[in-house]
Amino acid sequence: MNSTICRLAIPAEEGFSLGDTLNCGQCFRWNEAEDGWFEGVVEGRFCRVSQDAQGLLLQGVADGEERFWADYFDLSTSYAEIRTKLCGNKTLAKAAEFAPGIRVLRQYPWETLCSFIISQNNNLARIRGIVARLCECFGDEISAGIYAFPTPERLAVLSESDLAPLRSGFRAKYILDAARKVSSGEVVLADVATMELDDARAVLQQIHGVGPKVAECALLYGFARMECFPMDVWMKRAMKHLFPKGLPRCARDNAGIAQQYIFHYARVCPDAFPSKL
Repeated sequence: MNSTICRLAIPAEEGFSLGDTLNCGQCFRWNEAEDGWFEGVVEGRFCRVSQDAQGLLLQGVADGEERFWADYFDLSTSYAEIRTKLCGNKTLAKAAEFAPGIRVLRQYPWETLCSFIISQNNNLARIRGIVARLCECFGDEISAGIYAFPTPERLAVLSESDLAPLRSGFRAKYILDAARKVSSGEVVLADVATMELDDARAVLQQIHGVGPKVAECALLYGFARMECFPMDVWMKRAMKHLFPKGLPRCARDNAGIAQQYIFHYARVCPDAFPSKL
């Protein structure tokens, strides 16, 4: 692995938090090493990343790929400006101020879709384990013990019994249906990125096992559709107690970013709700 370390500068006012961003449930292939660096694979690229007062430190990045990683971490977006807009609502301001360093990653659409199919009725540790086994069994080996995410074409020719080592349960048939529809062109992910939002939701939900929540997650995290607002059990509780009249108008252009703040706030902050849920 290339041991050279490169830096991606982040203005202090942006409040970027690498740990909060990678551990908030939007991605599943980053692991924290004993030395405090995070190690992960993105679109066939292995990287180690850490953070200091000036920004991100990246190790293992090929020459000329700094822009790829800057885009992945969405460093061109001013989250400070977005937080200012969200602070038009007092409750939303509290959520944003609790973990201001969270960003929405610009992830690979196919991997994101497949990963959130796996995420259904699952906890974070199990999701990570299934995704890791999927890559080890069917992904290309990048270097010793490090694997890319398998392509839809690689998975499309498999059977449910082939996926048994993943221990993914009922999700196996959904993974295969997604792979077959994407590899055959029945679902064209490049088109989903530019469709009207309702059309994009409908196309993704043609895949067995993709309902409104999985489609919303895939669109937000894999297609950067920031108007999407995934709702799981935590978010339903949060909206009921914190925003009974619905998402404030000041958040609608950046609903996906607001969702990340609300989700983290609801799960982690002991004072998020007036009484125990």
